[in-house]
Amino acid sequence: MMQQSDRSRSESLYWPTILAVGLHVIIFGMLFVSFAMTPELPPSKPIVQATLYQLKSQSQAKVQTNQKIAGEAQKTAAKQYEAEQLEQRKVEQQKQAAAKAAEQKKADEARKAEAAKADAAKKVTEAKKADEVKKAEQQKQAEIAKKKAAEEAQKKKAAEEAKKKAAAEAAKKKAAEDVKKKAAAEAAKKKAAEDAKKKAAAEAARKAVEDKKAQALAELLSDDTERQQALADTQGDQTSGNYDDLIVSLVSQQWRRPPSARNGMTVEVTIQMLPDGTITNASVTRSSGDNAFDSSAVAAVRNVGRIPEMQDMDRATFDQLYRQRRMIFKPEDLDL
Repeated sequence: MMQQSDRSRSESLYWPTILAVGLHVIIFGMLFVSFAMTPELPPSKPIVQATLYQLKSQSQAKVQTNQKIAGEAQKTAAKQYEAEQLEQRKVEQQKQAAAKAAEQKKADEARKAEAAKADAAKKVTEAKKADEVKKAEQQKQAEIAKKKAAEEAQKKKAAEEAKKKAAAEAAKKKAAEDVKKKAAAEAAKKKAAEDAKKKAAAEAARKAVEDKKAQALAELLSDDTERQQALADTQGDQTSGNYDDLIVSLVSQQWRRPPSARNGMTVEVTIQMLPDGTITNASVTRSSGDNAFDSSAVAAVRNVGRIPEMQDMDRATFDQLYRQRRMIFKPEDLDL
C-alpha cells in the first residue's frame, strides 16, 4: 500500500517536471533567437526560471530526484547558453573581422586613390614641366634664330655698305684720277702755252733788240754822237722794258701767293745775274712790310734759276742794266 502510494506520487510529479523543463527549453530558444536577431545589443545574463513544485507530502527521495532533474536541466541550459554565447562571440568576431577587413580595404583603396592622385598630379607636374621646358627650348631656339637673322641682316647690311663704300671710293678715286689727269693735261697745256709764250716773248725781245741795235747802229753811223746817245738810251729803255716784262712773267710762274698778300703791297728786289742769264742772287732792298710776301717774291726769283734770253743781249747793255737789276713787284703785277 505504501509503495503504490509512492508510485502514484511519482507519476503525479513526472509531468509537471517535464512541463517545467520544456518551458525552460522554450525560454532558452526564444532567448537564442532574440540574441541572434539583435547582435548589436550587449549580452544579457541568463535568467533561469525554475518552478519547483514542492509538495508537503513528497518524500526526501523525490525531492532529491526533482532537484537532480532540475540541476541537470539547469546544467543543460547553462551548456546551451555557453554554446550560444560562444556562437554569438564567434559571430561578433566574424563581424568585427569583416568590419576590420572592410576598413582595411577602404584604407587600402583610399591609399591607392591617394597614390593614383599623387601619381596623376606628378604626371601633370612633369607634363607641365616638360611643356615649360619645351616652350623654353622653343623660345631659346626662336631667340637664336632671331639673333642669327639679325646678325645675317647686319652682315648683309655691312656688306652692302662696304660695297657701296668701295664703289664710292672707286668713283672718288676715278674722279680724283680724272681730275688729276685733267689737271696734268691742263698743266701740260698751260706749260706748253707758257713755253710758247716765253719763246715768243724771247724771240720778240731778241728781234726787238736786234732791230733796235741795227737801228741804233744805223743812226749812230748817220747822226752825230749826242743824238746817237739819246737814241741808244731810248732804245735801251725799250729793251730793258721788254726784258723786265720777261722777268716778271717768269717770276709770276714761280710765285706762290701767301695768305697775307694783298693788293697795294710793293717789294723791291735786287737781282744779280751772269751774262748767260743765270740768277746768282736775289735780295730785298725795300720791304713791303710783310715778311711772307717779301720771302715769296725772293723765292720766286730764285726759282726761275736762269733766263736764257739774257745771253742774246749785248754785253755792254747787260753790264749796264742787268748784271745787277732792281725790280719792284706787286701782287697785282704777278700772275695769280
